[in-house]
Amino acid sequence: MVDGPTVFIDLGMERGEPDEYVRPSHSTLPRWVPPALVAAIVLLVAGASAAAPPPALSEMLRLSVSPADPYTITGDGTLLVQTLGTLASFDLDDAGLHWQTGTEAPTYRLATGAGLLLLRSPTGSLSGDPVTRAISLGDGTVKWRRSDSVMTVAGSPILLAYTPVRSYSGTGRRVQRSVDALDPATGATLWSVPVPSTAVLLGVPGPGDDGARMLLVHDNRTVAVHDLLTGKRLAEGALPAADYGPDNPVVSGGLILLRHPTPAGRVVSAFDPLTLQQRWTRPAGFAFGITSCGVLACLTGPDGVRAIDPADGSQRWFHPEWRSVQERDGVVIAFGTPAGENDPVGIADPGTGALLSDLRGWRVVSGRAGDHLLVTRTSDAGRRTMVAVAAPGDAQPRLLGDLPTGTGDCQSVPDRLVCRATSGDLVVWRYRPKG
Repeated sequence: MVDGPTVFIDLGMERGEPDEYVRPSHSTLPRWVPPALVAAIVLLVAGASAAAPPPALSEMLRLSVSPADPYTITGDGTLLVQTLGTLASFDLDDAGLHWQTGTEAPTYRLATGAGLLLLRSPTGSLSGDPVTRAISLGDGTVKWRRSDSVMTVAGSPILLAYTPVRSYSGTGRRVQRSVDALDPATGATLWSVPVPSTAVLLGVPGPGDDGARMLLVHDNRTVAVHDLLTGKRLAEGALPAADYGPDNPVVSGGLILLRHPTPAGRVVSAFDPLTLQQRWTRPAGFAFGITSCGVLACLTGPDGVRAIDPADGSQRWFHPEWRSVQERDGVVIAFGTPAGENDPVGIADPGTGALLSDLRGWRVVSGRAGDHLLVTRTSDAGRRTMVAVAAPGDAQPRLLGDLPTGTGDCQSVPDRLVCRATSGDLVVWRYRPKG
């Protein structure tokens, strides 16, 4: 199961409100305006008011939940909420209830894939051991149960069941015992690959429409690439000694990129995901991370962000003042300001590194929103929380409106924003990305 930590939006910034976002003031007509003209103006205003567009930000659904109750949003715009022993599905288009069902145990992890909601509970079986339940997103029925953790692989309908190893690498990266491919409809094991000791599990891209592959890096650095449909071993070899942490290796530009030490210093090497043949090696500098940024790969660290071409390892651009980048639905966000390494700088052009929109002083809302981002900012000594739309074509975010004070733990999808209120209630907001 692929997990990501719930992102809590920090709404405690005391940066003040930009001058360009002050509330507009009202004006009055001069005393000398003739009565007939005043009447005409009133009629025009009344007609315009009748055809006024809906507000840019409006509340459409409020659910009573506790602050610890988990929720998630699917890619097709469905809100899934677990609270008070029930699990409910809501349509974010019209806020209608899809279905509601009881749950067998509290859940600490929600994930979706292959038309299923995967629930991981700490004590979901009679023996008190953790269990994963697969629930149909269509009607809420339980399809099957497994004692293993279960993960999805991008580009493939196959689910992978595994026993995690809890270590500095993080749950979901290092596995033990075996990796089993599951039939999403029944949960039955399709094929299994034994893991004699422990290994790092990673999904890698396949050519054309053949789908993704599974890559296992074993403790002895023996690497194997398996077909996800059959489990067949397609290639095997050895990778250099490395830390194999949560973000190493990564897949970017269709290649496997690995940071590793050499006698000459730390380097980044690229390997073909099908043959495991090494394509190129370049110095890593002080980079401690590699992430995709458009068609390029970005090396990030205390010495800045440098974009490299995955095809040959050549450097395309470099920003020494940045500390990291994040790609979301094709939008690349740069981070790192004098005030903090995690503060957003702006939306960047992945091909050139040029800034397309200024985000300094804002916080980026987690989730996906299509070709734009949602951002928040506080002012008036924390009494006002603004939410705005940031798009690559805009020099600065466009204000949508104000959120209630204390709003946090937000997620976004196109045209919808879901946040927890101060009371703990879950609130769905409708917004218009374009004025």
